[in-house]
Amino acid sequence: MKIGVLTDSSAYLTPQQCADNGIKVIPIPIIWNKQVYHDMVNIGFHEFYEKLATASTLPSTSQPSIGDIQKYVDSYVEAGYTDLIIVTISSGLSGFYDNVLSIAKTEKRINIHPFDSKITCAGQANAALLAGKLVKKGADIDLIMHDLEDLRNTTDVRFVVDNLQHLKRTGRLSNAASFVGSLLRITPILSMDVQDKGKISAISKERKYQRAYNRIQQDFTKLITDLPYPVQLTIFHADDIERETAWLEDYEEKFPQVEINSSIIGPVVGTHVGQHTIAMIWSRNINSYFDQDGQPLPASEIHSPIVED
Repeated sequence: MKIGVLTDSSAYLTPQQCADNGIKVIPIPIIWNKQVYHDMVNIGFHEFYEKLATASTLPSTSQPSIGDIQKYVDSYVEAGYTDLIIVTISSGLSGFYDNVLSIAKTEKRINIHPFDSKITCAGQANAALLAGKLVKKGADIDLIMHDLEDLRNTTDVRFVVDNLQHLKRTGRLSNAASFVGSLLRITPILSMDVQDKGKISAISKERKYQRAYNRIQQDFTKLITDLPYPVQLTIFHADDIERETAWLEDYEEKFPQVEINSSIIGPVVGTHVGQHTIAMIWSRNINSYFDQDGQPLPASEIHSPIVED
């Protein structure tokens, strides 16, 4: 058995993470002024937000086509892989997962195992990294898919945007009619129903950014208290390093027991949330799926309770 791991660019894995864990990335298309860009390939992180700040026409996103996905599948077949795990951006945000399912139903040369992360950015990255690490340690498909589902059960997210206009414009806010942030001058707190449909919704609103920040930290404190597993947290930003740095320093001081990482909100996700968005995703620490010798724990020892947010 030879297992490959493929994800899409909205995970925003670094080239080093991909190289170290045997992960390939398929870029998501961005359509802007009738030109097609590919996420983090011919449009980068800072370049995207600089362009977004002054553009009169705003971008939209698509999903990798069945033909594009098939080219990647063909490359794995040619390299002698028997199985391919494809970790996708949430099906509640993109049609990529449906395209993968379509290919999986007809492809006979290789076993394709679609995994809907029900999230994006760091949450999706964690799933791809866990799959890659398990493959390197010789885990079989059943264990890998079991652990990916378990990780998803423990994943939660909070984020704030400067306003809701981008999410409304692109149709990615499930309860947009209930929130008019730009008109009321509020700071909406958003989340995703990772254990359900993987859609974005505004769950609270505060009059000031600092109050929203405090509310998010209160939620995080409550939700990780008494968990039977170690937690990892990633704080990530849409080209606002000052906000990210402030969050990182505060959380590192207040939560020394939590492994804290940083990442970015790149062009595809930035199209929907806009610049200055700041977010945090947390879950069971992916290192805890392995024993002290670095070997995968058996499925019988991994049954994390589902997050009840």
